[in-house]
Amino acid sequence: MKRAPGIVTGLMAACTLAASASAGAPPPPVPGGPIGTLTLGTYTCELPGDASGPRGKELPDYAFRVVNASNYKAGGVRGSYLYTGDRVAMTGGKLKGLKFRRVSTGFLRQIDDAGKEMEMRCVLTSRAF
Repeated sequence: MKRAPGIVTGLMAACTLAASASAGAPPPPVPGGPIGTLTLGTYTCELPGDASGPRGKELPDYAFRVVNASNYKAGGVRGSYLYTGDRVAMTGGKLKGLKFRRVSTGFLRQIDDAGKEMEMRCVLTSRAF
């Protein structure tokens, strides 16, 4: 079957034009808000304390260290997380399935699947430089 060179050339030009037009366009919105990353460093997780002590009850099994971009380490196992808007979801590794709301820089509060805050909080206790 013989192809018409004009059609092929026209399709190639259309693809090139579409690619160059989209290169300067802003990225489409992401469901949940803009994508971000957490501050590098170690996050200590705890339950709130009571009036008898200065600190909450530390939960070493949930402590993690953000090592780069969207990766963390917990218990020697590397995992990944997704941070969109004010939500952080552990998507791989030891803490897979945990969800947090970022309250402020270095302060996360665990949330359930419906977005309701739970007791556990994780706080940046040392930064990586």
